[in-house]
Amino acid sequence: MKTETQNKTQVVANNTIRIPGSEAVVRSLIAEGVDILYGYPGGAIMPVYDELYKFQNEIHHVLTRHEQGAAHAAQGYARISGRVGVAIATSGPGATNLITGIADAQIDSTPLVCITGQVASHLLGSDAFQETDIVGISTPVTKWSCQITKASEIPGVLAKAFYIARSGRPGPVLVDITKDAQFGELDFEYKKCTGVRSYTSVPKTNPEAVKAAADIINSAKKPMIVWGQGVILGKAEAELKAVIEKAGIPSAWTILGASAIPTSHPLNIGMVGMHGNYAPNKLTNECDVLIAIGMRFDDRVTGNLNTYAKQAKVVHFDIDPAEIDKNVKTDVAVIGDSKDSLAQLLPLLEAKSHDAWLQEFKDLYDIEFEKVIKNDIYPTKEGLTMGEVLKQINIETKGSAAIVSDVGQHQMIACRYADFNVSKSNITSGGLGTMGFALPAAIGAKMAAPDRHVVAIIGDGGFQMNIQELGTVFQQKVPVKIVVLNNEFLGMVRQWQQLFFDKRYASTEMTNPDFVTIAKGYYIEAKRISKREELEGAIKEMIASENSYFLEVCVEKEDNVFPMIPTGASVSDIRLS
Repeated sequence: MKTETQNKTQVVANNTIRIPGSEAVVRSLIAEGVDILYGYPGGAIMPVYDELYKFQNEIHHVLTRHEQGAAHAAQGYARISGRVGVAIATSGPGATNLITGIADAQIDSTPLVCITGQVASHLLGSDAFQETDIVGISTPVTKWSCQITKASEIPGVLAKAFYIARSGRPGPVLVDITKDAQFGELDFEYKKCTGVRSYTSVPKTNPEAVKAAADIINSAKKPMIVWGQGVILGKAEAELKAVIEKAGIPSAWTILGASAIPTSHPLNIGMVGMHGNYAPNKLTNECDVLIAIGMRFDDRVTGNLNTYAKQAKVVHFDIDPAEIDKNVKTDVAVIGDSKDSLAQLLPLLEAKSHDAWLQEFKDLYDIEFEKVIKNDIYPTKEGLTMGEVLKQINIETKGSAAIVSDVGQHQMIACRYADFNVSKSNITSGGLGTMGFALPAAIGAKMAAPDRHVVAIIGDGGFQMNIQELGTVFQQKVPVKIVVLNNEFLGMVRQWQQLFFDKRYASTEMTNPDFVTIAKGYYIEAKRISKREELEGAIKEMIASENSYFLEVCVEKEDNVFPMIPTGASVSDIRLS
């Protein structure tokens, strides 16, 4: 017996079929290789959901508990897989609830295609029920946004959307589809997009620029590399490693660049930025050549631009011409794909070692270890620290876990102390700093990489922003591991209040619910610990579990994260206490 879908589908020609727009949406997604998407249904997108029901054996829809959760889950999926994440929502509040995740994806260069329903085209501009100009709202925070009002436009626009989202410097795209376009019929044929007029996704690398960069690097006495997520997005990990090792250059990373090179690599000198490591921050203002690769000189990395690396020649490798000279003036810019650019650079580099220069980083690390790191991961105080929790996770996962962190003190501790031995292992909200990111992002990451340990590291504040996604964990049976580091404060804000506002803890102390009971209410195995002797056993039990697991760790209430560069200060002014 024919299904309803088969009744609607009519063969029109050899390469086309006659179908409604809603079916065209789903067939387009399948043609792009989409196997999972995240969303929440509603009236204006209901025709597409009807088709998703019919095609559920070919494409799996995950019902999140909030549209923001859908966007973040799609981000987690994209960040760990390297594929385009897909989120879907209805019009009005459904669409606007996606915006935070879309903005997060834009600033962190995460490829997303977000599909929203819209009121019928004849109602546009009439303030119809749940009508919102989502294209206008999303334009500043998307790589491209478009509204479809005719069914015939659906395949071409979606093909273009996926191409734009994944190509060049990736980013989010929003496609808004009116309800009449979903009901209307078209002769469907899907052709993947391979280019867009006037859009150059990957600029061609200039060999002369590469040669100029190599000349500067070869002449350096104290070179330093800072790499960012562009290395991971460009799949240039092997090329970066080869460059670092041949030229013997001490190399640091931004938060989003973490894991491109293993933590244990002898030339990996740690993290730069406000709560990064002492040595790479301090010595940024002593290197003679600074090589930036796939990073954008964010203010959290540079501190005061008036004092940032003024003594150094700056070589900047980036795929996006808009990043060149935006914040830091460069001496040589190499614009292009990082994998190609570094491959061209490698044979031009002289084989060197910079042992004395590298020793300066080691000496400063020893100072940081004695004053900060030792107290974080080998504490003598009675209460548990966040650092020792990460150390125990490293032991149990052997540094192979994907760490999905929220935003706050725990995020900085996770970035500082997690062992990243596999690329695409640090998934966090970098540029936007979105609390509530980690739980849904961890769901998407685990569904994209079911064979990897995925551990969400979350503070008690951020956890409650999307706590409802425990329902998604339960319904989808996602075996993600959730660790809430509970200090009963909005910890990062409290730290600033302590240091810069005379300990006026305005609206940062948290009176929390019983998280374990809530997790168990979602049928998730859960435990709370507060003593050091409980930690090893609890982490072992969590990692060994084949199911989802919630672990609340009660940590010191007023611990601070150091080192720290105060806002507006120079990287040279980094504080150890």
